[in-house]
Amino acid sequence: MMLEYWDLVSNNGIQGCYLQTELGHGSNVACLETTATYIPETHEFEIHSPTLTSTKWWIGGLGKTATHGIVQAKLILPDGKDVGPHLFLVQLRSLEDHTVLPGISIGDIGPKACGGLAAIDHGYARFHHVRVPRTNMFSKFAEVTEDGHYVQPRNPKHSFGGMMYIRASMVATAGWTIARAITIAVRYTTVRRQGERDEHGLERQVIQYPSTYYRLIPMISRAYVFIALGRQTMQELTTITEHSNEGDFTKLPELHAILCGLKVLVTNSAVRDLETARRALGGHGYSAFAGIGRLYADYLPTVTYEGDNFVLDGQVVRAAMKAYQASISTPASPLAAHLSYIRLLKGEHPKPVVDTTIWQNSNAIIYLLEWRAALVLKEFVRTLDELDASANQRLSKAVTDAFIAVRIGEMITGLDMLPRQEGDIIRALYHLYLLTTAEDALIDLFSTGLLQQSGDRDLRLEIKRHCLLLLPNAVGLTDAFSFSDWALDSALGVADGRVYEELWQRTQLEPFNQLGNTPGYYESLRPVLQEGQKLSKSRL
Repeated sequence: MMLEYWDLVSNNGIQGCYLQTELGHGSNVACLETTATYIPETHEFEIHSPTLTSTKWWIGGLGKTATHGIVQAKLILPDGKDVGPHLFLVQLRSLEDHTVLPGISIGDIGPKACGGLAAIDHGYARFHHVRVPRTNMFSKFAEVTEDGHYVQPRNPKHSFGGMMYIRASMVATAGWTIARAITIAVRYTTVRRQGERDEHGLERQVIQYPSTYYRLIPMISRAYVFIALGRQTMQELTTITEHSNEGDFTKLPELHAILCGLKVLVTNSAVRDLETARRALGGHGYSAFAGIGRLYADYLPTVTYEGDNFVLDGQVVRAAMKAYQASISTPASPLAAHLSYIRLLKGEHPKPVVDTTIWQNSNAIIYLLEWRAALVLKEFVRTLDELDASANQRLSKAVTDAFIAVRIGEMITGLDMLPRQEGDIIRALYHLYLLTTAEDALIDLFSTGLLQQSGDRDLRLEIKRHCLLLLPNAVGLTDAFSFSDWALDSALGVADGRVYEELWQRTQLEPFNQLGNTPGYYESLRPVLQEGQKLSKSRL
């Protein structure tokens, strides 16, 4: 199949899409209803949508563009046995006139929330006994022979490959998305002056207010951490994929659990940060010309696609529970890197002493966050018979926070190769990430007994100190992302700071402002005004 289609694919001779999600099922891939039944007499698969809920839905590029699709469907063998979801290449439209092929119904699913992803034709598809050749089954790891015999993959986790690649790429993507928003917000709040006047009679820069920099500076730290972490994650995925291709699957479960946790954390963080950045722009942030509203609308679905975040939390929890049980049954067995916090439950490590100095020590905060993960897991196990409703989410976040914290510790160590000034700034940025993670974990830190009385005040004062330390470098840190004005597409984020001139210019180019009289004035508005004027006692 690769030989037949590769030239077409590489030269854009065909356009593809991926048909997995259905009207009735999304995250639960095992319960997809579309079928692919093998017909041994003709050496074909019959692709069929047996129910309304089996309709493929939310398929990007399908509505009007794609000529071919990779269809996820239940493979049904000649004896009627269902061997689960597999992938099949199906031609959807004619290469002559782009008409939809017989037996297939295709359309666009309509506008998305908040006007997001407006340029993508998300579509639906239904198949009515559509035949494709046996060779159109993706069979690198599993296949069906001509006589209908099913050849199982050496390891079912092979099928995770594509999904893990996308989730791994989402880590850096979240960082770059936050980077775009925070670049706009830092530039605008630096130019914007409002309220109090300084000794020169100028109103204060908005970014100088604690309520502003306390929100924005930590966002810079998250952008830097997610971008760096994303690069590491992609490198690890490449290495593990190479090992898997050679038959070594030992690291796949570990990577799967890591990516589930990271996908949840980075997308939740980015969605929250985008809205925080938009609100930091004040009233102008609601203008489409600000650029962040559209960015938010386009990014918003990441928390539900490629695995709903609440569902993925369960995957993280299962991996943590499995590792915990293994640590009890075989105490000498080594722990995977993302599960190293479980070592703390063996009684060989003292709990951290939290005093006013702990928040100035990155390693101490990392150790504290590891202990938090360990104790949240311990409490989860203790209450397993009757868990509260948010237990999965708390444990998943604690575990992932600990994993990232350990990685940040490694990043900080690697900063020694930078020039001293740059290294100190990035070190402070990474330390701020750890501080705000600890602040976000305060409920856990108090409930597990790791923090007592007023320890949170010292933490928040240290966050403030780091924000003020980084504030003079906010513009430089965001300029380092190297976004052009074209890429940002924001009147409020232009590099030269002429935000008001740019906003004015864009409004003047609006088609609505090129009209003469108000549309509908004579038909609708004028009669209302005239009637009101007649009834009014006053005369203008």
